[in-house]
Amino acid sequence: MKYLFMCSALLLLGSVAWTSQYDNTPAKTPGQIWADSVKKDPETGLALDTNLPLIKAHCTACHSSKLITQNHFSRTGWVDKIRWMQKYHKLWDLGPSEVTVLDYLEKYYGPSKQTFDGRRKPLEKPSWYKL
Repeated sequence: MKYLFMCSALLLLGSVAWTSQYDNTPAKTPGQIWADSVKKDPETGLALDTNLPLIKAHCTACHSSKLITQNHFSRTGWVDKIRWMQKYHKLWDLGPSEVTVLDYLEKYYGPSKQTFDGRRKPLEKPSWYKL
């Protein structure tokens, strides 16, 4: 019985060491830590804010909230995207609420928070070799 307990303990320790050695989950970046600290709306996955009902009314009325969360534009990038939707997809004029929508998008989905989307940064100058 004592031998069986020691063998099972060694197997358990070995499996813990093996999984930690080959664990491919990357370390959390500052953006990921930020993403984990912001509370999310359970329905949409968007960051909770006092202006969230306005964002839901203007943005998720036509498309999924994932189109917002997967993009991280600057303020001018979000303005360009809104103008594109107004031109090609009949998005209505946001009027005075456009400033509030842009403030929300820039605050929670601006380029400085892009690191938590799981993708790597583009290669600066790749070096190629002949096969």
